[in-house]
Amino acid sequence: MSRPLVPLTVGRVVGEVVDAFIPSVKMNITYNSSKQVFNGHELMPSTITTKPRVEIGSEDMRTFYTLIMTDPDAPGPSDPYLREHLHWIVTDIPGTTYASFGKEIVEYEIPKPIIGIHRYVFILFKQKGRQTVQAPASRDRFCTRDFAEANGLGLPVAAVYFNAQRETASRRR
Repeated sequence: MSRPLVPLTVGRVVGEVVDAFIPSVKMNITYNSSKQVFNGHELMPSTITTKPRVEIGSEDMRTFYTLIMTDPDAPGPSDPYLREHLHWIVTDIPGTTYASFGKEIVEYEIPKPIIGIHRYVFILFKQKGRQTVQAPASRDRFCTRDFAEANGLGLPVAAVYFNAQRETASRRR
């Protein structure tokens, strides 16, 4: 198993959300310009209320990418019957730039975990061309694998996830 996939496999992202893949593009995700997303780290819901800054570290500006953010634990990790809940899709992101340069086809939805610890997964796919990815019909019961197949995206080129749980008043202090 590829070393970068170990945290994704331990966190059950590989297996439950995507199949095993070889990471080939660098992706950095930061909330509020200071909270970087690392596999398995916890972020407080109060710090993830705005779209993150997503930097794509590709070598080729002529290559385009699709970014998906999904919650495989909706509505709760013990019974994720809405698996996966879609939070965001941005397409046509030029390599070497930021997701803000792409086309948002599913608007960013703020993560609001109610029950248990949720995983929020960012998956990056390389597109075959511009304007080739279509928006899904629904946010609930979204399937990253099916979406990738229907849009000819193949396996991911990068992925990262963070954990979040409901914030009580005492945890906000």
